[in-house]
Amino acid sequence: MTNRFWRSLLYLGSASLLALNGVAFSNAQPAGAAASDAPPGPDRSTVISVDYTAYEWWVASWNRNQVVCSVTVDHKGQPTLGEVYTDCGEDVYDTFVEQKPCLGINTRLCSGYYMYLVGSSQATKEVSVALPPPVVWLSLEDCSPVASAATTVCEYIPKVVLTGEEPLPNEHIVGIEGTLAGEPFSCDPVCKLELQPTDEDGADLQFWAWSSYGDSSVVFSAQVRVVQVDLGNPDAPSWYVDVLSSQWQGMHVATCADTWQSFPPVGGPPEWLSTPRDIEDLSSDIPYEYLSANLILQGVVDASYCPDGGLDAGGGVNTCGLEAARQAVNDWQDQFDTLILNTAHETGVPAQLLKNLFARESQFWPGIFKASPDAGLGQLTENGADTALLWNPSFYKQYCPLVLSEAACSQGYLHLDADQQELLRQALVSSVNASCEDCPLGIDLSQADFSVKVFAHTMLANCEQTSQVIYNVTGNIPGEVASYEDLWKFTLVNYNAGAGCLALAASFAWDTEGDLNWDNVSGNLTEVCKGAKPYVEEISR
Repeated sequence: MTNRFWRSLLYLGSASLLALNGVAFSNAQPAGAAASDAPPGPDRSTVISVDYTAYEWWVASWNRNQVVCSVTVDHKGQPTLGEVYTDCGEDVYDTFVEQKPCLGINTRLCSGYYMYLVGSSQATKEVSVALPPPVVWLSLEDCSPVASAATTVCEYIPKVVLTGEEPLPNEHIVGIEGTLAGEPFSCDPVCKLELQPTDEDGADLQFWAWSSYGDSSVVFSAQVRVVQVDLGNPDAPSWYVDVLSSQWQGMHVATCADTWQSFPPVGGPPEWLSTPRDIEDLSSDIPYEYLSANLILQGVVDASYCPDGGLDAGGGVNTCGLEAARQAVNDWQDQFDTLILNTAHETGVPAQLLKNLFARESQFWPGIFKASPDAGLGQLTENGADTALLWNPSFYKQYCPLVLSEAACSQGYLHLDADQQELLRQALVSSVNASCEDCPLGIDLSQADFSVKVFAHTMLANCEQTSQVIYNVTGNIPGEVASYEDLWKFTLVNYNAGAGCLALAASFAWDTEGDLNWDNVSGNLTEVCKGAKPYVEEISR
């Protein structure tokens, strides 16, 4: 599955992720007085006293056994080189960095310095703590939603409501300002802005709040699309209203839309990127050959009346065996549908995408597939686990403490040492491998169930990494240079072949054609990456 060919070309930390908050609407009128210049942003902190244990270390020379400086730290263990530099100066630091270990019996023959702990004591220090800043939230008013699985559908064009929130006691929001379609607005303490119809790209909104504390929130952004739709009554048209913003409190448009700043097609995404309302709509009856062979081998299907017991010489299934296993194969591939649907609702990853992915990767056999190193329903590799842990920080925070200590995990994945990262990757791959010698059918179905969420979070990580790849190649927000559906196809390339394959193909396409779509990106996949094209096209069929 994930990243089979190349380890990520773009091994980037979360600090380099696109900071794309959201984005906006069109042709609204200013609300209130003209807004002021750009706000200063949050500027609030307080000082608190903290009790701690102070450890005093002396730094002494080997040859003279003479103390040259003292280092006091607030943690167990020797002072770090940075602490030595701060308390002892550059000369001592340089010597520490360059000196060789003192291995002789006569330490007076050694050059450089050594440290020893003098003692410890209880102490108090003052620490500056950042206070939470004000925020602004977005919602709709005057929208009587019409039933829709894909988007918010309103009977009339609604208002967008901007509501400030001040987290500090005894302080309050004194005003909200911003620009809507380039026009300034200002209101206190809640803004209600009239919306007008937009094109399919929507229109931009920037907004912020002022606090009685004397500072402001950060500048937030949003993008809103208001498009008329005929739902069967031409005398009473309805309106699709889609909002992309980190501050949006209504129905989210679609998974990864915020990350890419890309609206799905008006009315909702294509079927392969949808999550059906009813579990029956996920049902499938594809006669998978590999799954059929496994069910015959495990005794679930009796194909004894078939030639060679339903299997050919190579262990595959013959025509008779395939027919004998048909009903069992149908039941097996649908047994995960409820979990897939629940996971889709929890994570936002489209249910149909997950089912198509599992079908393509493993034919729903959640163990080791055809003796490959890939594991589970979605065939996770260590490189795929690396992507999940690096590019989905919230998932990393949930999973890491199951394997490593809280203290180690708190450093973040990039700051773990190589052995810890490897242990974490291997544990994640093992967690999705449902192979079990002592289990019925050789499969631990509870392990398979757990793995569905892992693959959903892995897909979200690939969505984030794809966003960074496209930004690195073009210098543009992904939604400005590619469609929502094509960005999902690029994400599947990233998942299957790796960020290196995607980056090279996107770079060739962008440099030669100045455009990114599935045809020109897939047409520029290098020889080692070309297998990603039929892979994506099968899943997105």
